[in-house]
Order: sequence, then structure tokens, then C-alpha cells
Amino acid sequence: MESSLFSSLYRFRTAANSFLSQYEPLTLLVAPILSLLVALTVPSFLGLVHENGLKATLLGFIMGSVKLLPGVKKYIDAEKQKVVDKLQSSGKSKRNDWRTELPKAGLGVGTIDKLKDAKMNDVVWQGKCSGTVYIGGSESEGHFSLINEACSMFAHTNPLHLDVFQSIVRFEAEVVAMTAALLGSKEKSSGGQICGNMTSGGTESILLAVKSSRDYMKAKKGITRPEMIIPESAHSAYDKAAQYFNIKLWRVPVNNEFQADVKAIKRLINRSTILIVGSAPGFPHGIVDPIEACGSLTDFLARELGELVVSYGICFHVDLCLGGFVLPFARKLGYPIPPFDFSVGGVTSISVDVHKYGLAPKGTSVVLYRNHDIRKHQFVAVTEWSGGLYVSPTIAGSRPGGLIAGAWASMMSLGMEGYLENTREIMEASKKLQKEVKEIPELFIVGRPDMTIVAFGSHVLDIFEVNDIMSSKGWHLNALQRPNSIHICVTLQHVAVVGEFVKDLRDSVQIVKRNPGPVSGGLAPIYGAAGKMPDRVMVRELLVDFMDSSC
Repeated sequence: MESSLFSSLYRFRTAANSFLSQYEPLTLLVAPILSLLVALTVPSFLGLVHENGLKATLLGFIMGSVKLLPGVKKYIDAEKQKVVDKLQSSGKSKRNDWRTELPKAGLGVGTIDKLKDAKMNDVVWQGKCSGTVYIGGSESEGHFSLINEACSMFAHTNPLHLDVFQSIVRFEAEVVAMTAALLGSKEKSSGGQICGNMTSGGTESILLAVKSSRDYMKAKKGITRPEMIIPESAHSAYDKAAQYFNIKLWRVPVNNEFQADVKAIKRLINRSTILIVGSAPGFPHGIVDPIEACGSLTDFLARELGELVVSYGICFHVDLCLGGFVLPFARKLGYPIPPFDFSVGGVTSISVDVHKYGLAPKGTSVVLYRNHDIRKHQFVAVTEWSGGLYVSPTIAGSRPGGLIAGAWASMMSLGMEGYLENTREIMEASKKLQKEVKEIPELFIVGRPDMTIVAFGSHVLDIFEVNDIMSSKGWHLNALQRPNSIHICVTLQHVAVVGEFVKDLRDSVQIVKRNPGPVSGGLAPIYGAAGKMPDRVMVRELLVDFMDSSC
């Protein structure tokens, strides 16, 4: 038996040596090494293709290879720096006077004079900025004064110490409950368990909703490589959440109406999908996604996969950061608003900013969940810290109680009637603005806005050049892409200046029409080039370099 085994091994050795003798020794040495490299590289390549798509992966490989050529990387870096400097304009020179250390002697009450002097250097924002400031009137009176006094009264408080600042704990709970009531919590279809917390803004609300959905779906379905699907019009906060929480992000194109494409979303859903997203409305164009259709989709999936009961499905987040304090009132006023809140089956979480159309101080938002089972995955509880037992509901531990008090004061002072009147004014102003823009033959409205955002582009002019002219007239609008366009988010600040805006817009269009080409000091060439640049990694690097040198 043993001799037979040795005999077989000897014959195998002889045959192998005979076969390999026809190859060069160097080939025999290199081949296994190359095979090993291929075995290591292919999974990484496939992973990149899965993450970024074949086109982006190949383009990244080509551009990376080009940058290895002598002098190419140095040239590209120099050109990138020129763009960054252009984006910053005169910002660097202004930083030369910024303080870098404490004054030797404190300034005392003289600090207030320093604050006033610095504030004088801010640009004129009253009625000139897209969104930005949502409260109407002067900052020294009216609603401004009310929320400033509320914030000041509770500036020392922190809801982390809930046993001490019980008033702030109550204010937060009431802000959450009042906001939820606007968004379907009183409807029977909501399930009667709507709950949530206040956050620092829409981004934190979205981050928490995504994190909670990820952990909830892991607990319910055991998903360890989570994926979420968003329309390309969804807010960039979802990209931030995907990076923070290691979630694969699928972005689908919008349909011809610039809404989330439900069929495209459905095609991407798989067993690792934890979340789909809709906006009401989307930031770019002010258009409400088909929330009801997406809600039905989550119910369908629950039955189809057979893994969860219908009431669970996959998670579905609705971004109401812009619309939360407008759409409920616009519907009451008779505007044709499609379904968007917890009355839609399948919606598991909602984000809504109180500091936008809720007219609360900056830094106040609310994240809501359909039930406590989902929200519990938002919390962080620590049991082994030497500092004691610790639990926190949001990303921040300490939070400014003054802002919570300011949000409560804003909502209580306005009431249903106040918000209705505000909504009437801004909806009428935005509809008037849409009508006027449509009458400018060189421009077109992007989609059919449902709310107070009016986006417009041009087939015959460089819309970014128009934006540069508008900037020279003191307007601060938002530049968009896909398609190239700009928008204005109408607030109470704009109600009285719609006519002035339209006049300046008409003038700007005619100036560009008569003299097409870059405006001195304008950013149109940069925006235009960035939109056409196929290497999105380079665009991302430009943005990072700009931010790194700006803060």
C-alpha cells in the first residue's frame, strides 16, 4: 500500500517536471506571483465596481494612471489651487485680521461693541437671500425679538440635565408633539405611537433617522451590509450618513417630472436594503416626491419577501425639512398637495426643520418615528463608563436649551392661524414669481413646483452667468446641476420684493444675452466646468480643498 502511494507520487512528479520543462524558469517564477496579484486585485476591483459603477471605476483608474506621469500631478494640483483661490475670492485677505489668541485683558462689556462692529461687515441679507432667513421683518423687533428673548432666558440650560431643567424637557416634548400633530400623528393610520426628539438641524435629523433605520433593520432582519436608495434630488445629508455609518448608497435618477422614480427604486431593492427616501419637497426644485407610491412599495416588499409583517417592511424616510411647516397649511388653504406624512402607510420616519418655515431660531429641527421600537435604535446607552451610567438620545450630549425654548416660543406665539397666514403669503408670492419667470422667454421653470422653491434654467443662455449678474445686484441664489439651473427659496423676507427680484432677473437675462461670456469675478466658468468634468473624484477633491482652506 505504502509503496503504491510512493510510486504514484513519483509518476506525478515525473509527469509534472516533464510538462514544466518546456517553460522558462523565470516564467515559472513570475506566473504564481502574477496569479496571486490577480487573485488579490479582482475582488477589490469588483468591490469598487459595486460601490461606484463600472464607468466611474474605469475613469478613476485611467485618471489615477495619468496622474502618475511625471509632472502631471504637479500641474493638476496647481490648477486645482487656482480654482480654490477663485472660489475663495477675497476671503483669505479678510482672515489676516482674525484673532488667533486670547486678549491679555478681557474686554468686558466692550465685547458687545466688537460684535456690533463685526456684524456691520455682513452682507445685506434682508430680502436678498434664497432661504437663509425665514422670519419676516426687522431683526430688532417682532418675531425676532420674541425668540431672542426666549433664547436669552434659557441660554444657561441643558436638557442633558433633565432633573434640573425640567422646563426645557417639557418644551422639547411639546415641540415634538405639536410638530407630529401637523404630520399625521392624530390620524388612525399613523398607529398612535409617533415619537421623536429635537436635533440641531435637518442634517442631524436625517443622520439619526438613517442610523436608527440601519440598526433597526439589523435587529429585525440581520442585515450587516446595509444599503439605502435615494433619488438624485435627495439632500446631501444622506451621502454624509452613508459615509458616517458605512452604508452603501444607491442614487437613482428622477423621472421627467423631477420626482423620485419609483420603478427605478424598486429595481435596486434587494435583501440588504434597509431604507428608501422621499422628499416633500426636494431642495433643488421644490417638488414633492410620490410619497404614497413609495409607501405602497414598502408594504409590497414586506409581503413579497415574506420576511417581515406588512407593518414593518423596509424603512422609508420622508425629508420634510423644508415642507413640514408649509405643506400641512397649504393643504388647508386648498392647494393640491399630494400625501406626504405618517398618514401614508410605510413611512417610518420624518425629518422636519423648525428653524426654517417654523420660524424658530437656527439650530432647531425634529426627527420623528412611527413607533418607539424604531426610535430606541437612535439612543446610545453606556453601562461600563467609570463616570457612571450614561444614555443620550441624539448625536450631541449637551444641547442648548435656549434654542429649544426659542422653538417652543415660536410655535406657541404663531399658532395655527399664524402659520396659515404665513403660508398664504409665501405661497402666493412663490406662485406670482413662477408666473413672472415663465413670461421671460429665455428661461424655463424646472418641473412643477409644489411649494415655495422656484428653480429655473435656460436653453439659450448660460444660467450661471445670469446668476453672476444677479449676484452683482446683491442677490444670493442657489446654483444647481442636472440640469444647470438656479433657484430661489421664497420666505417671508421676499413677499415684498418679488417685483424687484423679477425686474433684476429680466435685466440680468438681457445683459447676458447682449454680452455672453464670463463676468469678471464671477463663478460661472467654475460651475460650468464642474458640471461637465467627468472625473467626479477631482471635483470632490476641489470641494475638500476649498473647505480645508476656508475653515
